[in-house]
Amino acid sequence: MISVEDWAEIRRLHKSEGMAIKAIARQLGVARNTVRAALASDGPPKYERKASGSLVDDVEPQIRALLAATPDMPATVIAERIGWEHSASVLRAKVAELRPFYLHADPADRTEYQPGDIVQCDLWFPPKVIPVAPEVLVVPPVLTMVAAWSGFIAAVLLPTRQTSDLLTGMWQLLAGSFGGVPRMLVWDNEAGIGQHQRLTVGARAFAGTLGTRIYQTRPRDPEAKGVVERANGFLQTSFLPGREFSSPADFNTQLEGWLPRANQRLLRRTGARPVDRLEAEVTAMSALPPVPPRIGWSERVRLGRDYYVRVAGTDYSVDPTVIGRFVEVHYDLTTVRVTCAGQQVAGHARCWDSRRTITDPVHVATAKSLRTAYRTQRTAGRPTAWMTGEQVGQRPLSVYDDMFDLTRLGMDTDVGAVAR
Repeated sequence: MISVEDWAEIRRLHKSEGMAIKAIARQLGVARNTVRAALASDGPPKYERKASGSLVDDVEPQIRALLAATPDMPATVIAERIGWEHSASVLRAKVAELRPFYLHADPADRTEYQPGDIVQCDLWFPPKVIPVAPEVLVVPPVLTMVAAWSGFIAAVLLPTRQTSDLLTGMWQLLAGSFGGVPRMLVWDNEAGIGQHQRLTVGARAFAGTLGTRIYQTRPRDPEAKGVVERANGFLQTSFLPGREFSSPADFNTQLEGWLPRANQRLLRRTGARPVDRLEAEVTAMSALPPVPPRIGWSERVRLGRDYYVRVAGTDYSVDPTVIGRFVEVHYDLTTVRVTCAGQQVAGHARCWDSRRTITDPVHVATAKSLRTAYRTQRTAGRPTAWMTGEQVGQRPLSVYDDMFDLTRLGMDTDVGAVAR
């Protein structure tokens, strides 16, 4: 078998130089039949060694039978069933080669997006702890929203994955980053949005106010929102490395400063920069509603003697002067407010940790003064000997004789004994 260099030289001499087969064979020192074969071939010579076979070929019928019955059977189980005692890597390679013949194909189609049509939403949990209190580290979710046509990314760190926080974050990004409402918001099976393609009450109200549709994909179908999945991976590999955060607010500040640079990168999928296509994307979207949707969380409760209200697992103090009255508790991503009859009776920065107690010193001082006044009023209204420290007088027993006039009735009873 001649080399590729000789094959190329034979064809050059014959075509360019016009040399005869006999002359080429004499010049290169090869047989004339070799020259004829090189001129007749369509491609360069390639060495192919005859397959020597493998031990796993003898058990291939058994492997096929097991895969036909259970296509997703692991290679380790197959090795146990067929009694394989040789190299595990050889068996795994053979199983990987045969398995596609028995699995049902699940192709993923390419989707063509239109401007203003879809914004994909997802939660990204960065693998880095964020301090929310002294010696308290948490990993809250990051809401990521990506316009599918332009690839423009918007993201914000949220305290929880509850419905109220998700809707508040969505409205913040739609109003602040996009400035419009797409025809569809695509989510996975996130419980705060809905499950089994049945939206929560808050999500339905949010979509109705914005005049859009919230669509939930099937479970375990990440390809349906691959644009935002790739964005999450980009955040983890390009934003997170080498960064340190002092608080959730610091995380959002750094993220907000980094996203403009991220949206200026050239996307291979579109061949353009997301920031250059954003204007066309927003123009195709519908306008923001004139009245913002009801976001955050609100509840009406009666304030008990323990003048605290619970929000997302954390207790916040309230002005104790409204104990026993109904109060309205409101919170968003950053603040917690409590009102009574339209007047604010508590205001706190929201704590991102759970099972904590947030107390306003003013409320503690007010409670102390109210407690002192209550005890003073109770003492003045119903004085008792042990409260005043006065000595209690004792009446003589003859007073009881005169009161009941026992002598007139002819009773010889020892009144003193009865009294005693």
